[in-house]
Formats: sequence, structure tokens, C-alpha cells
Amino acid sequence: MKRTDYISWDEYFMGIAMLSAQRSKDNSTQVGACIVNDQHKIVSVGYNGMPTGCDDDDMPWERSAKSPLDTKYPFVCHAELNAILNSSFGSLSGCTLYVTLFPCNECAKAIIQSGIRRVVYYSNKYADTDGVKASCILFDKCGVKTEEYKPSGKNITLSV
Repeated sequence: MKRTDYISWDEYFMGIAMLSAQRSKDNSTQVGACIVNDQHKIVSVGYNGMPTGCDDDDMPWERSAKSPLDTKYPFVCHAELNAILNSSFGSLSGCTLYVTLFPCNECAKAIIQSGIRRVVYYSNKYADTDGVKASCILFDKCGVKTEEYKPSGKNITLSV
């Protein structure tokens, strides 16, 4: 008789996104993303961080400063964009993106342009911002389905 207490696909892929977020060097917000095709195969992962080749120790990680150039915002690549750019799968058309934080409007445009058709998100803590409102408008107009991940309450523990 087979096991019946195994995790669902959504639990599995959101777990991968959450694990990927742990690679982020950001001291305030760690975001992870996992892109999956319609055959339940992972085609890419990403997390928020500095572009390849930038020494994390030489870049700002602050949320606010006198100059925007002394903050992380002009430099950090978001998890969704990293996952899209990291893919060597070819077309992402029809894929699902699992992400720990609802995408900003800039990532929404990349998600739409890449052909991703479904976004499953864990948190939408910036729902009241114009950027996330714009994302919702874009997703709605372009037929990208969004759904909030519903935790099952299961604990998955990794010991490293």
C-alpha cells in the first residue's frame, strides 16, 4: 500500500521557492521563485539578489538612505526575474510560477512576456501599493491567473 501523507504538488513547489529564498543575502526580505511546466517539472528557480558578477559585499543592502544609489532598490534582481533569466528550458509558455511574495509590476511584465500563465504566491504584504495594484491589472488583462497559496499546516524540516 502506498503512502498517503505525501506532500501535494503545490506544497512541493512552494517549498522549493521557500528554500530558494534562503539563498538571498537581503537582510529584510528574502524572496524565492520556482517555475514549473505543465508536466510538474521544475524548469528554473531564483531568489532576490545582486546581478551575477556583483560582489554582494560591495553593494548596498539598505532600504533607505540619503541617495537612492545607497539603497538596494536600483541594484537587486527580483526572484521572479532571476528565475525567468536562469531558465535554460527554452519557452516558459504555459508554465506556473510559485513565488513567496506577490510580484511587483516590473516582474509582472516579465512574467507575462515569458508566457507564464499562472502565479501561485505565498504572501501579498504589499497589496496596497501601486506597483502590486498595477501587477493585478496587468495579470487580469493578459489572462495570467493568480492564486494565493493555502498552507496545509504540514511541517517540512531540513537538517543541513
